Amino acid sequence: LTHLAIVTLGLKRAAFLTPFFWTGLEYFRSELYYLKFSWLNVGYAFAEWTIIPWQHVGVFGIGFLVVGLAACFLVIGTQRRDPTKRGFTLLELLVVIFIIIVLAVVILQPTGSRKSFKPTFVLAGSQLEFPEEKEIEKSLEHLLVIPDKARNFWLRRATNVDLVVLPEYTLQGEPTDALKDWCRTNQKFLIVGGKQPLGDTNYYNTAFVISTNGEVVFKQVKSVPIQFFKDGLPAPEQRVWDSPWGKMGICICYDLSYTRVTDELVRQGAQMLIVPTMDVETWGQHQHELHARIAPVRAAEYGIPIFRVASSGISQGVEKSGRVQSSAPFPGEGETIFFGANIGPRGQVPADRLLAKLCVFVTGVFVLRTAAGTMRRKKPTT
Repeated sequence: LTHLAIVTLGLKRAAFLTPFFWTGLEYFRSELYYLKFSWLNVGYAFAEWTIIPWQHVGVFGIGFLVVGLAACFLVIGTQRRDPTKRGFTLLELLVVIFIIIVLAVVILQPTGSRKSFKPTFVLAGSQLEFPEEKEIEKSLEHLLVIPDKARNFWLRRATNVDLVVLPEYTLQGEPTDALKDWCRTNQKFLIVGGKQPLGDTNYYNTAFVISTNGEVVFKQVKSVPIQFFKDGLPAPEQRVWDSPWGKMGICICYDLSYTRVTDELVRQGAQMLIVPTMDVETWGQHQHELHARIAPVRAAEYGIPIFRVASSGISQGVEKSGRVQSSAPFPGEGETIFFGANIGPRGQVPADRLLAKLCVFVTGVFVLRTAAGTMRRKKPTT
C-alpha cells in the first residue's frame, strides 16, 4: 500500500499516509476479520515501558507513532541524499526534538519507590490443565493461606486470601457440589472455568463465580471462541460482576486480546479484570511469552489491575500501571500465584480506539480509490 501511495501520490504524501495504513491493517487484523489475531502488534513490544502514557496512547497508538517516526526517517534520508537540500528541514528538527524528549524521559525517569499499601483484597490461583476432581480439591487447599515463599513487597501486610481463581476449562461441566461446599466451608469466593450445557451438542465456555454461601452468583461466557476449535458458542452478553470489592470484569483467555471485548467491560465500569486462561503446555515457551505480553499492556491502557491465571503458565498479577507484581512460570502446571490487588476508580478506554477506526477508513478509501483508478486505466477505449 505504501509503495502504491509513493507511485501515485509522491513520497511525502505516502509517508504521511503510511502510519494510517499500518494502524488500519493492525486493527483490521486484530479485531475485525474472522481470523483475528493481535499478538504481533508493534505496541506489545513496549509492554514493560511503564513510562508510556498508555491511557492516552493505547496499543494501536504506539504502532501509529512508531511507524510514523519510521516514515519521517525515510523522507529525511531521501532529502539528505539530494545535493540541492541544505541544512535541516522543519520535519528533521521536529524528529530530532522528539528523539531528545524520549531519551530524556527514559534516562531521567526516576525508578520511584514502591508504595507500601495494604491490598484491597488478595487473590490466589493455581495452574491446572484438564485436572481430575481430586487434583482440584488438593490444589485449593494450598490456596487458603499465603505461604511465606509467595510473600513479596505487596503481600507482606496481607493476612489471608479472599478470592481464588482457577483456569479456563478446569471443569468439564458446571461447578460440582464439592466445590460449592468448599467455598461455604472455607468462606472463600471462587472463580472457575467450566462448561454450561446448551442442548445436547453445544455449550457455553463459562467462568462461574461461587460465593461464600456456596451458590453460583455470577457467570460470564467467553465472547470470542477460538476459530476452528470446539470452544463453545459466543457470549450472548457481557456484564460486570458487582463483587464485594468493586466491579469486576471477567474475560476468558483470548478475550483479553480483543479490545472490543475488554473495552466494553471497562465502559460498564470495571475496576479490575480477571482472566481464567487455557494456555496448553504443548504450545511451547515462545507462544506463552507472546500471550503474556497482553495483560501488562491492557492494565496500563485502562489503569486497572488484572489477574490472569493460565493452565500451565504464564500467570500474572498486574498492577494498574502495567507492572507485573507476581507471576507463575511456564511450564508450571500445579504452580500457584498470589496477588495483592489495589482497587481504585473505574478504568478508561484510551483514545487510540477512535484513531484505529479512522485509520481503517483512510486505508479503505485509498484501496478503493486505487482500485477504481486501475479499472479506469484498464477499461478499453471505443
